[in-house]
Formats: sequence, structure tokens, C-alpha cells
Amino acid sequence: MSILIRGGTLVTAEDTKRADIYCEGGLIRAVGPQLDVPAGARVIDAGGCMIMPGGIDPHTHMELPFMGTVASEDFFSGTSAAFSGGTTMIIDFVIPGPGERLLDAYKKWRGWSEKAAGDYSFHVAVTWWDDSVHEDMGTLCREHGVNSFKHFMAYKNAIMCDDETLINSFSRARELGALCTVHAENGDLVYRLQKEIFEKGITGPEGHPLSRPPEVEGEAANRAIRIAEVLGVPLYLVHTSCIDALEAVTRARLEGQRVFAEVLAQHLVIDSSVYRNPDWDAAAHYVMSPPFRPREHQEALWRGLQAGMLQTTATDHCCFCTPQKRAGLDDFRQIPNGTGGVEDRMSVLWHHGVRTGKLTANDFVKITSTNAAQIFNVYPRKGSLSVGADADLVVWDPDARRTISASTHHQNIDFNIYEGMEVQGLAAYTLSQGKVVWEQGELKTERGAGRYIDRPCFPTYWSSQRRRNELAEPTAVVREKPEQAAV
Repeated sequence: MSILIRGGTLVTAEDTKRADIYCEGGLIRAVGPQLDVPAGARVIDAGGCMIMPGGIDPHTHMELPFMGTVASEDFFSGTSAAFSGGTTMIIDFVIPGPGERLLDAYKKWRGWSEKAAGDYSFHVAVTWWDDSVHEDMGTLCREHGVNSFKHFMAYKNAIMCDDETLINSFSRARELGALCTVHAENGDLVYRLQKEIFEKGITGPEGHPLSRPPEVEGEAANRAIRIAEVLGVPLYLVHTSCIDALEAVTRARLEGQRVFAEVLAQHLVIDSSVYRNPDWDAAAHYVMSPPFRPREHQEALWRGLQAGMLQTTATDHCCFCTPQKRAGLDDFRQIPNGTGGVEDRMSVLWHHGVRTGKLTANDFVKITSTNAAQIFNVYPRKGSLSVGADADLVVWDPDARRTISASTHHQNIDFNIYEGMEVQGLAAYTLSQGKVVWEQGELKTERGAGRYIDRPCFPTYWSSQRRRNELAEPTAVVREKPEQAAV
């Protein structure tokens, strides 16, 4: 079916204008004022609404095996919930276990993701190193459309990378023209602090933020940035949550280093007081890493987003229901880390960002869609309203309101971290591949309709120009050997 969206205001990262948009065959076919209605086309009245590129969430974990359990959200339920909030593509994570071949893990995740309702892609984590990892990274880039590799600097004795693995993987990524991403927390420090805090008798969720203070994130962020600088490889920091990490990113970008950083919507609006809730279950549902921070960090993160030092917004959507969280009832270290939010990200950012004047509507499109499309090399296929782009669109009603609640959300989890928050600004319609998948409060998703999206690697010149110049023509200093020196 072809669709004409009429009477709305088109909002992109660069422009705002009144125009209609016509979609056919899964693509945007025409954009302009007062387009004629082709025979048989459905007409959607977007009067009073904005038409934007569908959101891209570059950080999700659907049905992730983690900490002895499996995330409750699968690829069908998760991408469906995303549609209800205006997000039309996710980039999830393949996470091999120690010693597991990257290609084997990738194929396993591809099997799980076949049920997805919306388009998706994968970052692949490097959790260990040998020659097979070097080989598989090349195969993933050349044959499977993977252009980003994830590195966990946390989770000691599980999936944590040591510096040697980082250096090997970063160097290989540079050869391939791939982007390195990092979870920046000093895993050795976290492990030590967790032990000390637990031994002091602090066993509840309040121990989680105490064991992961901002300094452990700031140290790891700075270390990853400096390793990337020396090796001349671009870097992307996931879930930047604190002033310490933001300062490391800001310094690097001001020095001309190619560093990108993501912030989670929840880190912008929720503070660390949630861990002091006397209700253990409620407090445990906020256990994620990095943890929620004191309010001064939220204020800094908003400024970083406004200044362009933070480029993307995500959710780290990783759902665990109450019985799963209770695995850590007597030990906060055993609480599965993760929160939901793929459904609520765009409304939360519109309400707390655009409506308060922190962001413009164009900024909103940049941080929820276009920047991620450009950084991960799917632009302008995604993240744009250009002719020929995928017809992944959201008709956004800036006046619509709802109260967020686990009783009404579409996510497969029995808790919502934004419970009771009233937001203004909702998706009225969401289109994926030119089909209406969310319409005025009703999901119209199809199991397996989502496509795997290839993301080509970048030209190797994307590395630091300064570093390339230093390495381009190395010249040895000619010296006399000591035994030949003149007396």
C-alpha cells in the first residue's frame, strides 16, 4: 500500500518546513507541498503534527543471556514496544562468552532476531583475544555488515577486556575501518569496591552505586580515549553517565580527536535517590551500570547534549522482571543489571528537552535518529526524510499526553522506571518500511517483518589525521654505535 502523509510539518536535523510526504514500496518517493494523491493511496492527516525520521536506538539488549538469567524482552516484543514510542530501528549487541568464536555468537544472535518486527543491526563485542578473533572481525566487516565492535571495561571475571585485548582489538578495527565502542568502567576497581562494601554489611541495592562511583567511569573513559588516540582509531562511548566521563570526552573532542558519546534518556532525568527506596524490589529495578548519579551529573549531561559533546541518546534497554532481580536479594552484586525504556525514550526527551527549551525540534531529531544513522553509517537510508530513504517515519503529536506506567506500556517487564511520569509529546503514527505499525494507540506489528541492516565499514582515513601523519613516513635517527664513536 502507498501512503500520503498530508498537512504536517516536516522536521529533520537540518530543516523545518510544511510539506507532504509520499511513501511507496517501503521508500520515500516524494516530498513537497500539496502533493497529489495517487490512486489507491491511503491518506494520513498530520494536521497539527510533525513528521520526523523514525527514531534509532543504538543501544539495546533483547533476550540477552546475562548474570545467570535471560532478559525478558525478545526481539519481537522489544521492537514492537519501540514502534509505540516512535523508534523504528535498534542496534543490539552480540556478546560472545569468553572463548566463544565471534562468528558463532553472531549467528546465534541472528537466529534469535529473526522474529523482530522492526529493522535492526548488531554491534559485536570482543570479550577475549586470539587469532580467531582477529579473523572473525574481518569476516564480520566484509561479509556481514558489522562496522562496530564493543568492549566491556567492566564485569571482571566475565566479559571484561584487559588493556592488551583493547589494544589488539582497536588496532584490528583501525585496519578494517570499523568503529570501537566501549563500556567505560574500571572493572578491577569495581570488583574491589563491591567486595569492600559487601563486607561492611551493605547488601541491598544502595550498595550498587557505592561500588561504581563516577571516578571509575571517568578513569576508564579517559584510558579508552587515550588508547584510541595513540592507535589513531575513532571511539564511541556508550551510556556516558557522569561529569568525569563527559569531561574526558569534551577534552578529547576539543583536541580534535574523533570521539563520540552516547547518553541514556534515563540518566538525564533519574537520580541516585532511587536506590534509597525502602521497597527493595523498586530499588533493585534501577540497578544498571553505570548507575544513576546525583543530580549535578544530570545537569552536566544536559549541557553536554546541548553543546554537541554528546551526540546520541539510547536506552541500554535490558529488561529483567522482579523475580529475576530477586536473585540478588541478599547480595547486590547478584542483581541482574538492566532497565527498560525503548518505548519511552523519545517522549521523555521531548518532554524534558524540547518542551523545557533545552533542545529544539531539530536537535531532537539529531539526537534520537540522524546522528546515530551517520555515526553508524546507515545515513541517509535511515535518519532522513530524503527521497529514496527507507519510509521509517513517525508522525509526532507535540500536544498529546500520557502517564507512563507498567500497567499500560508495551514492554515485556513488570516495572517501569518512569512510573507515574506524565509526558507531553507522543507518536501518533509510526511507519516502518512504509507500513503503519503504530496508529493512535494500537500496535499493528508483524512477527519477523524486521530486516537486518548492513552497516558498511568506513574508509580507513577516518582515523585521526594527526596520528596518520605521524605514522605515514617514520624516519629513523641515524646514530653511530657506541663502539664506533670517536674517542
